[in-house]
Amino acid sequence: MGIACSSAVEHGVAIGAHVSYRDREGFGRRELTASARVLRGDVAAQILALREHASAAGGRVAYVKPHGALYHRATDDAETAWAIVAAVDGLPVLAFPRSQLIECARAAGLQTVAEAFADRAYTAGGALVARGEPGALLDEDGAIRQALAIARDGTVETRDGPRIDVDAASICLHSDTPGALAIARRVRAALEAAAIELRAFA
Repeated sequence: MGIACSSAVEHGVAIGAHVSYRDREGFGRRELTASARVLRGDVAAQILALREHASAAGGRVAYVKPHGALYHRATDDAETAWAIVAAVDGLPVLAFPRSQLIECARAAGLQTVAEAFADRAYTAGGALVARGEPGALLDEDGAIRQALAIARDGTVETRDGPRIDVDAASICLHSDTPGALAIARRVRAALEAAAIELRAFA
């Protein structure tokens, strides 16, 4: 974490706590049965650890976003959402639009930022297509088209065909998507070419 924080400070990049289940083997993408009490403690501990590294590098933790299976659980489950909100210690929360986590964070008076995904396909119901299903990950050109549609029009074209509205102020691109660095560079260039202002939200 220390190296990542130092690099973020050096390049003027906001540092966010990407909290998750204690599941290194499954990269946080497996659903676990941790209680809300355990999750609150785990999330708080992860934020504290990152804050210590960020401070040592001359930076600060600017926001919190759950990762993987915990992200999806907090989208639908209010108890989990409240456990995360109780642990963030006043930090802004980045989460899925209209999710339980967004609603709970707002109710607690926290700054909230809704996000959309450049590299993931959507269903007609507005959810992400599950990673194990065909077409869940978009290719490079598809990610660029989707990022532009989100930023310019607030819409995405779903896997099933119809275009839906997406209310988002941030666009996510997963670092483990194949070719993520090249995609990120092209997405940024495309957004800038479209005269879309890019700035930190926290």
